[in-house]
Amino acid sequence: MKYIDEFQDPRLAQRLLDEIRSTVTRPWALMEVCGGQTHTIIRHGIDQLLPDQVELIHGPGCPVCVTPLEVIDKALEIASRPEVIFCSFGDMLRVPGTGRDLFRVRSEGGDVRVVYSPLDALKIAQQNPEREVVFFGIGFETTAPPNAMTVYQARRLGIRNFSLLVSHVRVPPAIEAIMQSPNCRVQAFLAAGHVCSVMGVGEYPELAERFGVPIVVTGFEPLDILEGVRRTVAQLERGEHTVDNAYPRAVRPEGNPAALAMLEDVFEVTDRAWRGIGVIPGSGWRLAPRYRDYDAEYRFSVTGIDTCEPAQCRSGEVLQGLLKPHECEAFGTTCTLRTPLGATMVSSEGACAAYYLYRRLDMKKTAPVEASSVG
Repeated sequence: MKYIDEFQDPRLAQRLLDEIRSTVTRPWALMEVCGGQTHTIIRHGIDQLLPDQVELIHGPGCPVCVTPLEVIDKALEIASRPEVIFCSFGDMLRVPGTGRDLFRVRSEGGDVRVVYSPLDALKIAQQNPEREVVFFGIGFETTAPPNAMTVYQARRLGIRNFSLLVSHVRVPPAIEAIMQSPNCRVQAFLAAGHVCSVMGVGEYPELAERFGVPIVVTGFEPLDILEGVRRTVAQLERGEHTVDNAYPRAVRPEGNPAALAMLEDVFEVTDRAWRGIGVIPGSGWRLAPRYRDYDAEYRFSVTGIDTCEPAQCRSGEVLQGLLKPHECEAFGTTCTLRTPLGATMVSSEGACAAYYLYRRLDMKKTAPVEASSVG
């Protein structure tokens, strides 16, 4: 099948691995930004196939994982109200807030519904004019345009009983925050291809130059990851730090003009808290003033939220790349897919979920192996 099987070819994977091994001469630490990339890496054992000198550090690129606890608790408060139909993608329902999650709210009588598009939530609002319908709008630049379009459509159609609980975050400020951390070991980034398909690569050259790090835009199949690593290692070995698009079949340098125009109209940049990390200046979006009536936080005046992270959960360190999931004392014992303590175990893109699902209980490198496991 085109664009699937051909990007999981073991022979091509072996050639890329051989080239990486022949190029690398010293230790390098690379961070993949996206949780989808993390799952590809762990599922196919790419980190085990790479030479010992190349370490992959898992970044905070899981939208469910970085949604702050305060926003989760606001969602729980709003969803508990009898006049509200609360709509969300399914992966948010099990994310723990302070003491409960959206599944618990639903079991207690809250009208919580799983939808597959924000436009589904807008349709529910049209069908239930006597109820308030709220959509939980989370994610990086990839999911922001359809959420912006939904608010735009609600305003254009005059649908007044719809609102958006916004928790959108932006990748470039997160890269800046990571590089400014005193504990940072990251020497290069594999940038998320789907984010760049929307936003383009215009924000990355300044970051690459300022921090002296290569940034390679990478896809999500095994060969995409290996090619991204190959290009990154080659730059590091040459002492270069430029932006390189290794995902041209999906990413144009200018991004998606229509999506960018919608984002510019509906949202404005704001400071945003990241779960386990803290507030990163300019790292999020909120609804622009002309769309403020569609802001669920504003509409429901959700204030006075007291949050409390589980003491055992170290997901914040995992999200910052300071800790591998298996190094957390709770991993695989009190924290499992059935009994998650934090969002990194709940999310289908979370690093802890990947390690648990694919039984990665430790990170000891084995001797170099063939790439037959890829695919």
